[in-house]
Formats: sequence, structure tokens, C-alpha cells
Amino acid sequence: MPTRKDSKGRILRRGEGQRPNGQYYFKYKDAKGKTRFKYSWTLTAHDFPPKGKKADKCLREIEKQVQRDLFDRVAPEKMTVLQLVENYVSTKTAVRQTTKAGYKTVLNFLAKDEFGSRLIDAVTTLDAKSWLIYLQKSLGKSYSSIHSIRGVLRPAFQLAEEDDLIRRNPFNFELASVLVNDSIPREALTATDERRFLEFVKHDDHFSRYYEAFYILFNTGLRISEFCGLTEDDLIFENGCIRVDKQLQRTSGMEYYIERPKTKSGVRYVPMTDKVRECFEAILQRRIRPSVEPLVDGVSGFLFLDKNNLPMVAMHWEKYFQHALQKHNDIYKHELPKITPHVCRHTFCSKMARKGMNPAKLKYIMGHSDIDVTYNTYTHLGFDDVREEMLRMTDDVA
Repeated sequence: MPTRKDSKGRILRRGEGQRPNGQYYFKYKDAKGKTRFKYSWTLTAHDFPPKGKKADKCLREIEKQVQRDLFDRVAPEKMTVLQLVENYVSTKTAVRQTTKAGYKTVLNFLAKDEFGSRLIDAVTTLDAKSWLIYLQKSLGKSYSSIHSIRGVLRPAFQLAEEDDLIRRNPFNFELASVLVNDSIPREALTATDERRFLEFVKHDDHFSRYYEAFYILFNTGLRISEFCGLTEDDLIFENGCIRVDKQLQRTSGMEYYIERPKTKSGVRYVPMTDKVRECFEAILQRRIRPSVEPLVDGVSGFLFLDKNNLPMVAMHWEKYFQHALQKHNDIYKHELPKITPHVCRHTFCSKMARKGMNPAKLKYIMGHSDIDVTYNTYTHLGFDDVREEMLRMTDDVA
């Protein structure tokens, strides 16, 4: 697998790579599905070629030209919105499986919606804004769903503009200036709510079987797909850590696949506390070994298997959390807020921030590629947390 960074430490995009001699390359598939390569001695327009090498187009400019060439070969004279998006998606050959699934969702929606049959050269900015408002107010689509749809339409129309198929991109505006952001922010659980939920699960006749897994998610910050991708070999007990270097995913067609991290920051070793170690040991002790271990892209030994001896995926755990929470709230008057695997991750990050962990170290544990993502966690600390920290710092100064 090619490195995800070049010799200068810059993150490379999907399909990009750098050869041992320093030359950059871009791998893609042409209109007939044949793998092709393009080469350049520079990555961006700001780079200088190595001494003795001819200055030419940088790799990023070449990539844009490749995309345009692919687009031109399939672009009809009178193009509908659906055709535009189909053609745009056909040029995105170097994207992750999850991104492809997102494209498919948008295409399926446009195939059913009247907007998909409109001619692109007749779509105005007013039309685009009115349609997005219609999606939210009339169809009841969430802000995040519309954000995803526009996230495909905007670059597709931009490509059409650059190819002189339209005069200007009608989706070139800020979404927040048109729609009400009704997204509910994921709030971290309080220490009390986290404790109440885990205690309930631990002593429940049915859900106690998931206690160790829930505890691990609350106390490692793992993404649920990373957690599902864990194998026995990833538990390095002698060093007290968990190796995180892959994610287990499943398509809508029930096909399993392994996805490697986008950047080097996604590959990491997460420390185990004594209690987390005990939870993993209990999970391994209870694990029923099938006669044939399921194999996904060369990986086997997954910690959790379903009743068909196939690896559990995110959907399984989301349902377990949902049902456990529902049972708790049906029993107790003091209801708990929504709890999902991602809430566990967010709770862990907030908990470590509250305890004063160095942001750079927390960034490493969380596998964030940008420390700004980690810093944003601090905005979710409550007033009592901020007050306590301020009083502590004031006391120190006095």
C-alpha cells in the first residue's frame, strides 16, 4: 500500500503516491476501466522540480485535467442534473468505498426527484436554493442529509462550469445562508449518566453480555468500525495497548471489506487501562471459536461474530445500544439521553479533556488528523467544568 504522505510530510490524496526517486504519480481508471498512471516531479504549483528535471504541470493540475477528459467523453450535449452527477461520479475512481456508497445514495434520490430531470443549463441559483428549502420544509430531510446531497451537486456543477457547459455554478453558496441547521449536536454523557448506564447494563439479565464491549467503547475512544475490526492479534497485552490500523465495513449489499486509515494518524496504539484489559480478557474467554474463521480481505480472528459466524459491524452495536437504552428508560423515571457508539467516543474525548490531558496526546489517541477536531471537544464541556478549572487556575495565581 503506497504511503499516504510524501517526502515533505504532506498528506497525499486518494490515488496519489510518490516513487522512491521522488517522482509523484496519480493512479486512475480510464473510460474503459483500464488502470492508468500520470506522473509529475511536483505535487502542487508552488513546488520546484528537482535539480536537472524539467518543470512541467504539477500532479494536482494533471489530476484536474484527467477528470475533465473523463467527463468530456461521457457528457451529452443536453445534460440533465442526474446525468451530470452520474458523469461526475464516473470520474471519481480513486475514492473510498464509503464515499462511493454516498454517491449511490444521492444518485438514487435524484433518479426519483423531479429536480434530477432538469437541464443543467436552465438551473439558476434561485432554483437551487428553492429546491434545497423544499427538501427541508416539504420532504422533511435533515440538514445533514441535504448537506450530503449538496456536497455532490456543488462540485459536479463546478466541473460543468469549468467545462463551459454552464455559465456559472448555481450551487456556489453557503448552505447555512439558506437552510436552518436543525442538526442535533452529539453531546457527551455526564460522568453520572455514563455510570448509571453501565451499571444498568452490567446487572441486566439480557444486556449484561454486552457490558465489556460497552465499557471498552466508553474508555478507549475507538471508532465503532475500528472496534469491529479488532482481532486477537491487535490486543497486545504484554505492552498494555490496542493496535488500531483498520476498520471493518459492510456495504448495503452485505459485502464485508477492510478499510485502512486515510492518514498515518489513523494508525495508532491506544493504551489499555487495567479495567479495559480485564474486559478484553473476558471477551476472549467467552468467544466461541467457529470451525472456520471468517476471512475479510486477508484478515481473520475478529473478536465479535454474529449468529451466522460473520463479523459484527457497526449496525449490530448501534442496535444493542438502542435496545439497552430503551429498556433502561422504560424502567426508570430519570431517562438517559441518546447513547450511540459515537457518543461513547465523544464522551471519552470530553472526559480526557476534562481531566486535563495534553491535546496533542489526546489527538493521537483519538486518531484525529487535525488537532482542531480535538480542540473542538472543549466546547462541549459544561459550566461546572469550566468554573472548576478557572477557580483552580485562579488559586494557583494567588
